[in-house]
Amino acid sequence: MRKNEIHRVTITDASAEGFGVGRVAGMAVFVPLTAVGDTADIRIVKVKSNYAFGRLVSLETPSPDRVEPDCPCFAQCGGCAWRHISYAAECAGKERRVADALTRIGGLSVRPAPLLAAASPDRYRNKAQYPVDAQGAFGFYARHSHRVVPCADCRLQPALFAPVAAAVSDWVRRFDVPVYDAATHRGLLRHLYLREAGATGELMVTLVVNGDRLPAVEALLSSLQSAAGERLASVVLNRNTSRTNVILGDACRTLYGKDFITDVLCGVRVRLSPLSFYQVNRPMAEVLYRKAAEYAEPAGKRLLDLYCGTGTVGLSMAHDAAGLTGVEIVPVAVADAVRNAADNGIANARFLCADAAEAAARLARAGQKPDVVLLDPPRKGCDEALLETVAHDFAPERIVYISCDPATLARDAARLQALGYPLREVTPVDLFPRTAHVECVALFTREIS
Repeated sequence: MRKNEIHRVTITDASAEGFGVGRVAGMAVFVPLTAVGDTADIRIVKVKSNYAFGRLVSLETPSPDRVEPDCPCFAQCGGCAWRHISYAAECAGKERRVADALTRIGGLSVRPAPLLAAASPDRYRNKAQYPVDAQGAFGFYARHSHRVVPCADCRLQPALFAPVAAAVSDWVRRFDVPVYDAATHRGLLRHLYLREAGATGELMVTLVVNGDRLPAVEALLSSLQSAAGERLASVVLNRNTSRTNVILGDACRTLYGKDFITDVLCGVRVRLSPLSFYQVNRPMAEVLYRKAAEYAEPAGKRLLDLYCGTGTVGLSMAHDAAGLTGVEIVPVAVADAVRNAADNGIANARFLCADAAEAAARLARAGQKPDVVLLDPPRKGCDEALLETVAHDFAPERIVYISCDPATLARDAARLQALGYPLREVTPVDLFPRTAHVECVALFTREIS
């Protein structure tokens, strides 16, 4: 197989990134914008030692799962993976992906429960981080690049975001606001960051700048008020003067309204600042957290919430629990968790700012014995030493694991099984419709010898 050759392939699988997978002479070829069941002519664009990448040239026989994409930016933008197949087919594929990971990576025989699908696959994201192009248009990066694809109205975002982004874009052009150039580290405006609180309707607008101030602030505020009306609750300037791909800097200054907006998640009022972590799909986050609570059975139990973020998972169970200890390494998230507990009158919760593995070892040495351990690690999963501490030193009745990557969940599930905590049940939850991502919540219980 060589670059630029054209081959006819049948797409038989999908990758974790959402690429269709076919085979040429036994070698896997990953092809964007194809679907399982397609027969297509593809052009080979890159050949590696044991796999290749292709580009769709033409469809010979379309998959029965195919639908007409409903976004003009879909083929260029890197945000969505599945706008060319039905939502039912997408959900079935994600469920298969979880099952495959458990079997192939974890060596486990547990089948996942049916995926919990979203009521609507559109307009669910409560935040957007828009890069800006040289002409002042906002959009999203093309896949694996920093090329901005202008997008007037993303179907994943609330309808309000489009006129707000348009108002800021118009302000950039009217006042010749210099746009940041990553290559030269010059220019001012780096990103526009919008955040909406679904329960209260409040909107926060954050402008990320390579500097300390903005020109024509009054004109900007007037345009935002015209676009968002009474829903505009906060306008914030975020300073990021580093040569980095990280979007937000550490310093924020409020230009209008409050320093935060307020949402409600599983009955818990949550303050959201620009730097706060929060699930982007509030309705499905509630579905996920309720399933986690079902697995945890928190009534009268001592809970340890590792990787707790701003505390939303543990706090959603704290009213029923005997006590809650949360651990998070990000100081601003810990401060938000403490404030969220106080704002909700939750007195039986405490939060520690520390690395999860180090804090777990320290708590174990202090004789802590939680009944339930909640794990919500980043995509890389849990440190092996942490799992050993949880299983051997804490020896809880239950471990509830929330995962954003089926592969690392499967790996850690195999580790926990070897430590005496077999996987009892796992439920996929579609927090990110139209993307390749899938969340899971899993229950492990102590094996009784």
